[in-house]
Amino acid sequence: MATDTTTPVHEPLGEPRLSTRDKLVLFVLCAAQFMVALDFSVLNVALPTLGADLGMSQSGLQWAVTAFALPSGGFLLLFGRIGDLYGRRRLFLTGLALFGAASLLATFAWDPASFLTGRALQGLGAAAIVPTGMSLLTTTFPEGPARDRALGISGTLLSLGFTVGMVAGGVLTDAFGWRSTMALLTLFAVLVLPLAPTLLPESRTPDRPRLDVPGAITVTAGLLSLIYALSTAADHGFARTDVIVTLIAGILLLAAFVSIESRTPQPLVSLPMLRRRTVAWGNLGGLVTFSMMSTVVFVLTLYLQEILRLSSFETGLVFGVQGVLSAVAGICAPKVIGRVGARRTLVASLTGQAVLTAALLTLNTHTWSVWVATAAVSLASMCHLGAIISYGLTVTSGVPDEEQGLATGLVTSTQQVGITVGIPLLGVLATTSGDLMAGVHTVVGIDAAILLGAAVLVAAGLRSRRAGSGGGRGGAARRAVVRRRRGRTSPPPAPGPTGPGAARPPSPCSSAACSCGTRG
Repeated sequence: MATDTTTPVHEPLGEPRLSTRDKLVLFVLCAAQFMVALDFSVLNVALPTLGADLGMSQSGLQWAVTAFALPSGGFLLLFGRIGDLYGRRRLFLTGLALFGAASLLATFAWDPASFLTGRALQGLGAAAIVPTGMSLLTTTFPEGPARDRALGISGTLLSLGFTVGMVAGGVLTDAFGWRSTMALLTLFAVLVLPLAPTLLPESRTPDRPRLDVPGAITVTAGLLSLIYALSTAADHGFARTDVIVTLIAGILLLAAFVSIESRTPQPLVSLPMLRRRTVAWGNLGGLVTFSMMSTVVFVLTLYLQEILRLSSFETGLVFGVQGVLSAVAGICAPKVIGRVGARRTLVASLTGQAVLTAALLTLNTHTWSVWVATAAVSLASMCHLGAIISYGLTVTSGVPDEEQGLATGLVTSTQQVGITVGIPLLGVLATTSGDLMAGVHTVVGIDAAILLGAAVLVAAGLRSRRAGSGGGRGGAARRAVVRRRRGRTSPPPAPGPTGPGAARPPSPCSSAACSCGTRG
C-alpha cells in the first residue's frame, strides 16, 4: 500500500516556508507551464498577418490552432503514464527540448507545411511538459500547505498565461510581426531548459509494469478525434461530415478504452481511480470552469470589438485587468483553501463564477457597459482561478506518488478538453445569431446556468459521508487549534483512510485502489 504523504494536522498553521532550491524548482516548473499557456493564445491576434505572409487560406488558418491543440490534448494521458513508468524528469526535459526546437522551426517557417509541422511538434512537446510538470510539482511538494501554495502559483500563471498571450500577441505582432510570437516561446524554452536538469529530481513508480498499449492507442485516438471534431466545429459548425464522423469515432473509441481498461491487469487508467468521488466530481468542476470561462472570453471579445467597436489594444486592456485580478486570486486562494478546504472552495468558486457571469446579462450597446464587462469578467476570473486550484487539489489529494502522473494527466486533460469544448458548444450561438447582442445574452445566460448546476452537483457529489467532518484539511486543522487552546496537547491520531485526523477504524477504503473515493 502506498505511503500516505498527508501533512499531519498538528503541524503549525501559517504560510509555508520554501527553501531556495524549492523556489527554483517551482520557478522552472511554473515557467514551463506559463510558456505552454502562452502558446494557446499568443498566436490568435496574429493569424490574419500570418496567413497573408505564408499564403494560407482563411480555412487553412484554423489549422494553425488545431495543429497544436490535437497533439497537446490527445497525448496528455499517455505521456502522463509514460512519465510515471519511465521517469517524469526525463520526459519533461525531452518535451521542453522538443517544444523549443519546434518553436524555432515555426519562427523561421517558409511555407504553411513547415509552420504547421512546427505547431504540431509544439503540441507534442506541450503534451509531455504539462502532465510531467504537474506530477513533479505534486511529488516534490508534499500534500499540505506547501503543495497548496505551489499549485496556487502554478494555477495563477496558467490562467495569467492565456491573458498575457492575448495582449502580448497583439503588441508583438504590431511591433515586430507574427514571427516574434513564436520567437518569444523559443526564448522561454532557452531560458528554462539549462536550469531544469540540475534542479529537478527524477521520480517514477518503484516497479516497472508494462505499458497498456491497447488502452494507450484507443484513448489517444479517441481524444484526437474528439478534439479535432470540437475544434473544427468551432469554425464550421457541427453539420460537416468530418465533424460528425470524428465526433462519433471519438465517443466510440473512448467507450472501447473504458472496456479495455476494465479487463486489463495493468491498465493505463485505473478505473477505481476514476470512481473516486474526488477524481470524478473534481474533474467535473474543472471541466465546467474551464469551458465556461473560455466561452465568456470568446463572446466578450466579440461584444467589445463588434458592438462597442473597441480596438484590439483596448480589448487587450480589458483582459489585462482580468489577468491582474487573477494573479491576486492565485495568491489568496491557497490561504482560503487552507481554512475551509478544497471542496468548499471549489463549490463557492463555481457559484461565484456563475453569479458574476450572470451579471453580464446587463450588457447593452452603451459605451459605459465596458466598465460592467471589465468588472464582471475580472471578478469572475478570480472565482475561476479559485476553482482551478481547488479542483486540482481535490483530484490529486490522497493519490499515491506512483499514480500522480495519471492523476495530473486527468487534470490537464480536463483543462484541454474544457478549453476546447466551450466555444463550439456555446460560442456558436453568438456567431450564428442574427442579432449579436441577443446571441451574447443567450450564451451568457446558459453559461451561468451550467456553472450553477455544476456547483450543485459537485457539492452533492463531494459531500462528506459522515456528519461533522469539518470540510476536509481546513476543518481538521481548525479542530486541532481548538484542542490545543483547550489544553489538550496530546498529538492527534494518525491520518486515517478518510483524511487527516479522522478517528475512524480502518476500512477497505484504505486501499490504494479504493473505489468509493473517500480515501485522502
